[in-house]
Amino acid sequence: MTFLDMLSAAERQNNSMLCVGLDPEPTKFPDRIKGDSNKIYDFCAAIVDATADLVNSFKPQIAYFAAHRAEGQLERLMEHMRRVAPHVPIILDAKRGDIGSTAEQYAIEAFERYGADAVTLSPFMGWDSVAPYLKYHGKGAFLLCRTSNPGGDDLQNQRLASVEGQPLLYEHVAKLAQGPWNLNGQLGLVVGACVVFALMRRHPHASAEALAPDAAAPAQHLRHHQHSPRRLPAQPPPHPPRRHRGSIATAASTPRGCPRTPQSGTAAAAPPGDGSLRRPAPDPGFRRCHWSDRNRSSRSRAGRSAPRHASVRRRCGRPSAIPNRRSRR
Repeated sequence: MTFLDMLSAAERQNNSMLCVGLDPEPTKFPDRIKGDSNKIYDFCAAIVDATADLVNSFKPQIAYFAAHRAEGQLERLMEHMRRVAPHVPIILDAKRGDIGSTAEQYAIEAFERYGADAVTLSPFMGWDSVAPYLKYHGKGAFLLCRTSNPGGDDLQNQRLASVEGQPLLYEHVAKLAQGPWNLNGQLGLVVGACVVFALMRRHPHASAEALAPDAAAPAQHLRHHQHSPRRLPAQPPPHPPRRHRGSIATAASTPRGCPRTPQSGTAAAAPPGDGSLRRPAPDPGFRRCHWSDRNRSSRSRAGRSAPRHASVRRRCGRPSAIPNRRSRR
């Protein structure tokens, strides 16, 4: 069974798209084993036991083991994972990127010493750095393509002027992985989860298998639902038009005493059935009137409060003819 077959089978059996990374840092262990690098195996094995039926793959990061001289514990952990969850593939996160005989030794380390089902690689030394891993039948390899780290744009998002079409570097890597480099059909790409949706918008017809294992399944799932017909729930009946204070959407809402001019069109309304309460666009046929300083009072030179109605004015016409009530007294 090939790596992709195992990945699909684990996804169906566990009904999961989750890839669990195993990056043990002894300084962050629970208090009873904190700082003890000899407990790396125990810590990771407990995680494997708790998630064996909840994931579609495991991904141990080799640097966290090598830094603490725990390669032997990694070998034990690989055996434990194959024993506890034989249906779950193991991706060795190594990001190797050398060429020639050195790359061959790295391939032996990943597939023969540790027995991984797939490995992560850096493709920036070219085809020579990838070919040794593809000689292993059924084994998978994931090439760094578009990562979400802050420095990813320094190289990945630069254009290649010497390549036809001047693609971005990550686009060129993706094209090679989908074409001439994918000799065994088990080649994929490492794509940061933060940029998956941006790539889907830019490349709507790209294969979902070209994404990282922890992002490929969700992207494929989402793309399937984006293009599949869906029955939406019935829309609620449209709300009756709501009048706003000061609104001039209709003739009925025009303030008293405001002259109207003949209108040449009708006011724009919200689309029927969307349930929105947005204010309709004003009709140019109406003259908009507002009363300013309605609740304010001005001071006269003598210090007395001027009558409230004396300050009422209309912006669209002459001063209001409302009489001064105090003058009647």
